[in-house]
Amino acid sequence: GSPTRPVRPRRRMSAPAVTLAPGVVRIPTMRDFINSYAFVDEDGQVTLVDCGLKKAPAKIVKGLAAIGKRPADVTRIILTHAHTDHAGGAAAMLSSTGVAGVDIHAADVEFVEVGHWPPTDQSTTAGRLFSRMPGATFAPATVASVLHDGDLLPVAGGLRVIHTPGHTPGHVLLLHEPSGVLITGDAIFNMAWGMRWPLSAVCTSYRQNKQSAHALGELDYQLAAFTHGPEIRDNARESIRGFLRAKS
Repeated sequence: GSPTRPVRPRRRMSAPAVTLAPGVVRIPTMRDFINSYAFVDEDGQVTLVDCGLKKAPAKIVKGLAAIGKRPADVTRIILTHAHTDHAGGAAAMLSSTGVAGVDIHAADVEFVEVGHWPPTDQSTTAGRLFSRMPGATFAPATVASVLHDGDLLPVAGGLRVIHTPGHTPGHVLLLHEPSGVLITGDAIFNMAWGMRWPLSAVCTSYRQNKQSAHALGELDYQLAAFTHGPEIRDNARESIRGFLRAKS
């Protein structure tokens, strides 16, 4: 008879949308490894946070459909920072939603507008090499609103902007004050083997990222939602504080 083929384990499929709190949803765009987020206001308007890679918009639309929403319901798009895996799908999402432009911190505006992520850390060989890779470019996107540290955005009851430079010059955390959900951006990753720093090669300043990430230990929140990796629902602040103590 014919030889038996080995059975390969099936990849676990991510749900199209994961509810974190009332009106707060994670949308996985590359399994749990890259995430976008949706905030739903009482009047049904949706604010989208991050747009993933170039191919992510199809997953975002599926995630919106899973919560009964369409691209036309999206009235605001926020980017945590100007990297390809967060801004790569922004131009397409602006087109499909009709939103005039993205909201991003002032220090990352120029990079989104030209479609090239910020300079990488030239103090490392990896950083110098990475800056020349073709993946550093993406479709340019219009900027509608400039964010600043401390801004309280009128999103689902209040979304606080916390500037944490280093990963990029304008990298931000976003704290949804009503629910206590904190979107960490890329300040810290939460991978299958636990929390870790982002790759030094892709940071504008790896050292500054580690310094500014300490804001994660000082803020008051209940759930940590990562742009890379699944959320931490229990003892989130204590878990992150433990990581910061161990890795500082």
